[in-house]
Amino acid sequence: MQNQKTSIVFDQERAASYDQGNAKFAPIHETLHFLMHAVLAGLPADARILCVGAGTGLELLSLAQAFPQWQFTAVEPAAPMLEICRQKAEESDIASRITFHEGYLDSLPPMDLFDAATCLFVSHFLLLQEDISRFFGQIASRLRPGGYFVNATLASDQSTVQYDQLLETWLRLLKFSGMPIEQIEQLPTLYRQEVALRPLPEIESTMMSNGFNTPILFFQALHIYAWYAQRAI
Repeated sequence: MQNQKTSIVFDQERAASYDQGNAKFAPIHETLHFLMHAVLAGLPADARILCVGAGTGLELLSLAQAFPQWQFTAVEPAAPMLEICRQKAEESDIASRITFHEGYLDSLPPMDLFDAATCLFVSHFLLLQEDISRFFGQIASRLRPGGYFVNATLASDQSTVQYDQLLETWLRLLKFSGMPIEQIEQLPTLYRQEVALRPLPEIESTMMSNGFNTPILFFQALHIYAWYAQRAI
């Protein structure tokens, strides 16, 4: 369905360089994953986890190594990204615990409800409010009542002075990470036209309006925020 598609295309070249390009962000990702372990640690020993927009498998591998009996379904529309995820899983000897699905969430066949779902750095690419509402609703429909949803995304209220100040720090971080200057210079425009940086209350309200209880904000690193919420019973 068109509502889940974005303008970001991960072809073979971009997929192959994705992890290397994000290597300097490892402290942020590792902290987020560590906290996510704590959020989800109360799930059953044989929990089933849905990873929406699994990418190259960073959070999936982190969870699979921390919880050795969990089963995973990795949903990823970009074939090159999913292939890297599969290769990593095979190298880590966890591929037998993962179902790989190339496609968007709405093309995933019906199956038993999941105990939790993760969606990291995906939802800010959905520009229209109706699209993100539908997207969150589809995730909720895949969870058992009380199941957990971890949502990490770029977010901000672009009308505030704080946004401009934080953006300066964010761009310095990207420069430190090795991103080319010409790309960094394009980002302020990109964030206003092609990426949906929504205010935090709007994101929380959208989650609550589409099947979830009150979200709990448990992580922030500059423009990166992460919440967890349970599917409403």
